[in-house]
Amino acid sequence: MNVYAEIYDKYGDLVYGYALKLCGNETVAEDLTQSTFLKAIENMKSFRGRSSISTWLCSITKNLYLNMLKKKESQNVSLEIVVEQVGEGFEELLLNKENCRRIHKILHELQEPYKEVFSLRIFGEMSFKDIGDLFGKSDLWARVTYRRAREKIVLQFQRQEKGGR
Repeated sequence: MNVYAEIYDKYGDLVYGYALKLCGNETVAEDLTQSTFLKAIENMKSFRGRSSISTWLCSITKNLYLNMLKKKESQNVSLEIVVEQVGEGFEELLLNKENCRRIHKILHELQEPYKEVFSLRIFGEMSFKDIGDLFGKSDLWARVTYRRAREKIVLQFQRQEKGGR
């Protein structure tokens, strides 16, 4: 097991709990947790050990959350609407037949590995661990790839909504 996976295994629940306390939404908390570990991996060399790893991870989570709020505020978009569209509401989009057709079309145009990871998760109902294993990667990689695919699909869907399909 690599050091990143060990850190995720050890602190994943703590970071998720902290993120959930900040935002009060499970889907946003999951996304914040994934973003936190991605940012931590990217910036591991800058960690100086002046605080515990858990404190460092929670500060990353807090900063990501505050940045998300600022970004949404500057776009004059309610955070509740964004959470609904990108989070729990996304699964509801899939239940509507017309939306499902449009999402399949967007999915068809996605690049790999986003297309396959998204399909395996949503349509194949595979766990992130199984998806990661299939690609020879970690479950964290599968989570991040799935989240990015979902964001790309939602963004394209929103563009179509504004542009009249």
